[in-house]
Amino acid sequence: MTPSLPLPSPPSRRRFLVSAAASVCVPALLAGTRLVAEETGSRPFSFDLLTEEVRVRAAAPVPDPESIPQVFAELTYDDYNLIAYRPARARWNTPGITWRMMPFHLGWLFKEPVHVFEVVDGMATGMTFTTDDFEYRHRLQGTVPPGTALPGVAGFKLTHPMNRGDKMDEVISFIGASYFRALGLGNAYGLSARGLAIDSGLPKAEEFPRFSAFWIEKPAPGAETMTVYAALDSASVTGAYRFVITPGVETVVDVTARLFFRGDVEQIGVAPLTSMFLFADVNRGDFEDYRPRVHDSNGLRILRADGDVIWRALDNPKALSSSYFAEVQVRRFGLHQRGRDFDDYQDAGARYDLRPSVDIEPVGDWGPGKIRLFEIPTAVEVHDNIGAFWVPDTPVKAGDAREFAYRMHWGRLEPDYADDKAIVSATRSGIGGPAGLENPPDTHKFVIDFKGGMLGRLPEDDAEVKPVLTINGGTADVTTLSKLPDGDVWRLVVDVASESGSLVEMTAHVAGYGRKLSEIWSFQWVKP
Repeated sequence: MTPSLPLPSPPSRRRFLVSAAASVCVPALLAGTRLVAEETGSRPFSFDLLTEEVRVRAAAPVPDPESIPQVFAELTYDDYNLIAYRPARARWNTPGITWRMMPFHLGWLFKEPVHVFEVVDGMATGMTFTTDDFEYRHRLQGTVPPGTALPGVAGFKLTHPMNRGDKMDEVISFIGASYFRALGLGNAYGLSARGLAIDSGLPKAEEFPRFSAFWIEKPAPGAETMTVYAALDSASVTGAYRFVITPGVETVVDVTARLFFRGDVEQIGVAPLTSMFLFADVNRGDFEDYRPRVHDSNGLRILRADGDVIWRALDNPKALSSSYFAEVQVRRFGLHQRGRDFDDYQDAGARYDLRPSVDIEPVGDWGPGKIRLFEIPTAVEVHDNIGAFWVPDTPVKAGDAREFAYRMHWGRLEPDYADDKAIVSATRSGIGGPAGLENPPDTHKFVIDFKGGMLGRLPEDDAEVKPVLTINGGTADVTTLSKLPDGDVWRLVVDVASESGSLVEMTAHVAGYGRKLSEIWSFQWVKP
């Protein structure tokens, strides 16, 4: 198992703001309006130097995008998948070093070069890449001259032994805008994270900041962690990022983001996560598919400051849907995949049972704000339709400087069924009313299973427990709570009545003996 890591020290707001306001002379890490990784010389580098550089850059005009050779710009999806990095050319492919870096090729969706630097003893040197680093297969053979210098790359991945000591496994990859994703032990890639979300899920065009350059500290022999820095850039913001990556059963990524805003922003999303939910028990009837479930995540889990846990079951709605959870000193939040048996999904290719869950653990005081969840309708599983992030209450204005630090946990993140509180193990829905009878047209049935905890150990006959419901936008016509046979699961069944088109917000938990005995189930539903 991954050893328990001490949380990094909270950032000093005073120190950060003082350094942000200072005007000091620093080496030009960002040469002019763009980063030049092809230079052979070395320059001093530190996170503070990068921070000062992007602060200065925030006051400068937004640089024009760099172009790439036409042969790469015109690559199709099929073409792009015919290009592969040659593993023998991986960086740090030397005895004793247990990390490798392999870049992604430019082209297809990735038409702006990303520049990569290697940092050794506080000095940064640009990494150069050529067409010899890649294999161009089938119809692409001979279309690219050998030994041709590339203007940059699309991103990169880092590998390190996790499952076996003699085999390199992917740990984390950075590619596209500010997207990145990581894996814990035994995981397959699923949901993604981003550096920052700007105006995401609003009735306006979303802005996508991008990581335009990375600085990677060369790992020492036997190193178990990697440190990566990045420069963020967009029309509204510049930023300096630091990622400290520790792989394991749970891969931990400690993130520090220092942001400088060029203009007012209506909504920033801090620590944004992006996932996919097509269908499961809650909306299974909408899809004709042999698989019982198709999703990268099936719930937003929030650990509140008072110890309560909210489980917001995900949905694939008919129209854009948003839920907000106002929090102060939230302890954790993240998108989770519950259901770890292959039979839950029956997909031997996608292996949704292996997709990671991700928790965000804030470091320091983020102040008041809210966790926003939005769900977008989708008919196919290739489209991410779930977003979750932290929205600060304090508006962002031009000239503002903000710093956020947080720890990300990537892995199975299995619930502890021995904990005192039962967890939400399933959410199902269907037409309301008793089975086998004519059903009332204005009701819908929700079935919530609570598993484990003190509740799961209680015998049904003697248990002094009751359901606690809140329903806004509708009413509960029928409610029953009972223990399922031969197990530790209690089932809550609720028939909800509402008018057509009404937005219904629901929460439910089981209480008894003067306390909450379960997580708080939460769901949003619109009656057709």
